[in-house]
Amino acid sequence: MDRAGLVCHELVKQPASLRVALVTETYPPEINGVAMSTGRLVEGLVAAGHRVDLIRPRQPHEGGEPGARATDGLEEMLSRGIPLPKYAQLQLGLPARQLLLRRWSRQRPDIVQLVTEGPLGWSALAAARKLQLPVISEFHTNFHRYTGHYGVGWLKAPIAAYLRSFHKRADLTLVPTRALGNELLALGIPRIDVVSRGVDTELFAPYRRNAGLRRQWGLGPDDLAVLYVGRIAPEKNLALLEKAFAAIHARHPRARLVMVGGGPALAALRSRQPRAVFAGMQTGTALAEHYASGDLFLFPSLTETYGNVVAEALASGLPVVAYRDAAALELIRHDTHGWLAEPGDEAAFVAGAVSLADAPAQRARQALAARARVAALGWPAVVERLVALQRQIILSSPAALPTGNKR
Repeated sequence: MDRAGLVCHELVKQPASLRVALVTETYPPEINGVAMSTGRLVEGLVAAGHRVDLIRPRQPHEGGEPGARATDGLEEMLSRGIPLPKYAQLQLGLPARQLLLRRWSRQRPDIVQLVTEGPLGWSALAAARKLQLPVISEFHTNFHRYTGHYGVGWLKAPIAAYLRSFHKRADLTLVPTRALGNELLALGIPRIDVVSRGVDTELFAPYRRNAGLRRQWGLGPDDLAVLYVGRIAPEKNLALLEKAFAAIHARHPRARLVMVGGGPALAALRSRQPRAVFAGMQTGTALAEHYASGDLFLFPSLTETYGNVVAEALASGLPVVAYRDAAALELIRHDTHGWLAEPGDEAAFVAGAVSLADAPAQRARQALAARARVAALGWPAVVERLVALQRQIILSSPAALPTGNKR
């Protein structure tokens, strides 16, 4: 039987539900884009009838010793971890190769999916390769781009080499945008495919605008709320955010900068921006109300692999000013859903922020277009796309072929 015939034969044999071993070093209720996206994917896989073996570090709030627990469709193995430098609220998973070898030998998954590239992810990759399991990796965070923002630029090349080595050992690496996929191909990482991130358009919606919340911010119905949501940290390029808001405030003295999130640069930013509203970390409906109660969203980061907040802002009916990069490049049409500046062109970014601040009628038109742009980006479609790729990798794995046909 030729290869095409074998694939068709195995496709018929493949079970309707998969057992997916998913390894991650961040997971809800931790608040970051990777944790949120991973939680949504796990929920979607289980809802679609698949079984998930979730391997992750025990989080500080969970207490006790690492161990195992299970619910319908989901089994969890909580490993040991240590706080991640500069991200004290996150746990860096410690290696667990032998534990995973025993676990996956007893209950063999159909495929292993590696969300993060830390020590836990590396040990899971080693265990999967030892057991000849098909492996998908995900690329979520440009750690090699972060080095300059934390004074360790000399680490950029070693980190890039580590990431390249990690992802080259996977059967497929998933990225959220085509542009990032091309970047990784240029870095020497083969076998790339795109699985975009979804957005909860029921949660994030314009109708959640809250006049009472705006009054708490010191704003009237016609005053301008300039919003930022995300980590307050050096890699987010917040100096440009401050520059853009200063230009807006010079023309609109009643405008208010609203910062949602936390991080290591919070105290310094608070001291420089005493009139700004610092709302802290928000989740769920409260977060959705903060988005919808804004008027303009500024996102100056150039270190994103995607940027979930861009999609959430659009779903909430906010025009977005951003660089032509990551999610903004994928989702925003310049002058239709917001304003796009070329990466690094700070003058254009500031000009876009001021232009939209000056034009309430234009913002209103863009708000409607922004909401319409992401209306179809639901998580069920993202999960369906992921499962289709998982099945392809399972079928192409040597382990999927009859013994006499393995190469």
